[in-house]
Amino acid sequence: MAWLLLIAAGIFEICWAVGLKLSNGFTIFKWSAFTVVTYIISVVLLGFALKSIPLGTGYAIWTGIGMAGTVIIGMIYFNESKDLLKVIFISMILIGIVGLKFITPEN
Repeated sequence: MAWLLLIAAGIFEICWAVGLKLSNGFTIFKWSAFTVVTYIISVVLLGFALKSIPLGTGYAIWTGIGMAGTVIIGMIYFNESKDLLKVIFISMILIGIVGLKFITPEN
């Protein structure tokens, strides 16, 4: 269950990062509110997940999911760079996330 909470926390991290972009520097209320709410949900879910998952592993996976997802959303929806090296390095981070999951013992 803790791993599902951690994945959900990572997804909400993607949501608040995208909301931050769409809020235009907190000048658009609905996106600003979305950003704050999804940030709170993300951190609360992370906190629950960390009851069973080691801090370093949980934090690395949370930020990794958020970073990779945000980069992918940026490439698809915000026309950000899609060059090969960027894709390779994001893939390396995702491989690291999967590796951390497999080497972390269940509590």
